[in-house]
Amino acid sequence: MGTGGSLTRSPRDWGDTSMSVETLLIWILVGAVAGWLAGLVVRGFGFGLVGNIIVGIVGAFLGGWLFGVLGFSIGAGIINTIFTAFIGAVVLLLLVRVIKRA
Repeated sequence: MGTGGSLTRSPRDWGDTSMSVETLLIWILVGAVAGWLAGLVVRGFGFGLVGNIIVGIVGAFLGGWLFGVLGFSIGAGIINTIFTAFIGAVVLLLLVRVIKRA
């Protein structure tokens, strides 16, 4: 069964592809928090509010994929979603750092 507006749902849970305004706001909030936290951890990256939201949302997809491949989950709910997005955003920023140095 799906988990509502969770950013870490698996593709088999995507039966209903419509997005409510509430879900969109949750994505933006989670993206902003995760991107901001990742920017604090990975020094030298500050993208502003919009950039943090984008980094956090992309990080959520990356983190959801990574955790799915590894079979790792810390539970459900908004804290899990933010944690997953945060880990994915950190990995994304580290990859960007490596690519920029190359």
